[in-house]
Amino acid sequence: MAQEQIQEQQQALALRQTQSVTQQQLLQAQLIELPITQLLDRVNAEMDDNPALEVNTDEDTEFSEFPENPDNAESSDSYEQEQRQSALDDALESIGRDDEELPVYQGGLSFQEEREDFVYGASLSFYDQLKEQMGVMDMNDHQRYIMEYLIGSLDDDGLLRKSIDTISDELAIYHSIDATPQEIEQVLHLLQEFDPAGIGGRSLQECLLLQIQRREPSRLRDLMEKVVNDYFEAFTKKHWRKIQQAMKLNDMQTEVLMGELRKLNPKPGAALSETVGHAMQQITPDFIVDTQDDGTVTFQLNSGEIPELHVSPSFTDTLREYHDNKEHMSRQMKEALLYTKKKVDAAQGFIEAIKVRRQTLSLTMKAIIQWQHRYFEEGDEALLRPMILRDIAEKTGLDVSTISRVSNSKYAQTRWGTFPLRHFFSDSYVTAEGDELSTREIKASLQDLVDAEDKRKPLSDEALGKLLAEKGYPIARRTVAKYREQLGIPIARLRK
Repeated sequence: MAQEQIQEQQQALALRQTQSVTQQQLLQAQLIELPITQLLDRVNAEMDDNPALEVNTDEDTEFSEFPENPDNAESSDSYEQEQRQSALDDALESIGRDDEELPVYQGGLSFQEEREDFVYGASLSFYDQLKEQMGVMDMNDHQRYIMEYLIGSLDDDGLLRKSIDTISDELAIYHSIDATPQEIEQVLHLLQEFDPAGIGGRSLQECLLLQIQRREPSRLRDLMEKVVNDYFEAFTKKHWRKIQQAMKLNDMQTEVLMGELRKLNPKPGAALSETVGHAMQQITPDFIVDTQDDGTVTFQLNSGEIPELHVSPSFTDTLREYHDNKEHMSRQMKEALLYTKKKVDAAQGFIEAIKVRRQTLSLTMKAIIQWQHRYFEEGDEALLRPMILRDIAEKTGLDVSTISRVSNSKYAQTRWGTFPLRHFFSDSYVTAEGDELSTREIKASLQDLVDAEDKRKPLSDEALGKLLAEKGYPIARRTVAKYREQLGIPIARLRK
């Protein structure tokens, strides 16, 4: 019986998935997220906090080349550091064993302790603000992976327009994650509990219902829920008289109900991205993209006023001195060595994270330019090909979450203007014949049709669909209505 219990326990442990993130990976993710202006603030704060980090004033010194894989990046003198690290570890092993009655030295803070109070307020992306809320949820690793994928699949307005079956297939095909539609549905319900209310709705109707359900139980809440559930089409067309008659309400009740329904937010995701927008007083491009007359497209990273950093020679000399005299070190010397070592390690880690950031941004921008080369040549939005985060992730070999961090709060200055990186991403629409069209291209044509219509006789969704089909965009009337809503274009009756 005891042997069976041991076998069962071993099997359970073998099936469990664990996920750990090192402090260095976390630092790299934070720096990748920051736009150039906030990165400069972070560098200055790091230099104030760590005396081992200094500006390299040698004008002839350049950044070393980036390695192919940013996740395994090492500095050029890694071998020497490893040798020194081994000797330091040997010298530090005895700290705490001699003279144990003496108080422990508190001068050196750990890498984590030095950064845990460093908050950047509104610098978090839409993606990471939701991930922060995910951190307090009681979920296993499998559910957390699904949750991260769901968050990454949300549109900018906070709605989830991919079907559950599609997400299940994508997890299986691209990430080797076996997640049933039922499991994804359960995790989605958890996501829909996040703030702001309405996040994760699969339609405008579900988004509004999620917001109504957050209200305290009342007669008014019941009426709001009934309108959105039973009279949604009339509600979207503002047929309030029809709703009033069907629900047998008086004028005052209808007016109150209308007022409360108008307070609902059809784009809850916008509430999360507003903080980032407010934090930026002035747009500073992170990429400078140059298009030559012959169609050649090149780019460079905007380094701004970011200084080149190195580890203070005085700190490295101190480590070398302690290393040469390690056999005769007193406890006080070992404690000073521990402080010095931690500061040097933190400085080297920060420098390495800056290098990884530069390489990651370069890889991402290079992939975007290759994917959207025709657009960068001519500047016509209709030439933007369908492109989602996963496409660039696969092209660069980076994770989807990394591409999301790069794409948020970053701007590219092009020959045609300065745009957020998200501008170059667009979902695809697959026609019945199997042709793949850019939704941005379709929306641009839809906007052109509405702008050119006779305002005395605005076009219905069906009429718009026919005209789009003539232009080579054969989409259904329901799809026309969805794109029209996303563009903020009211129905024909309200465009007169």
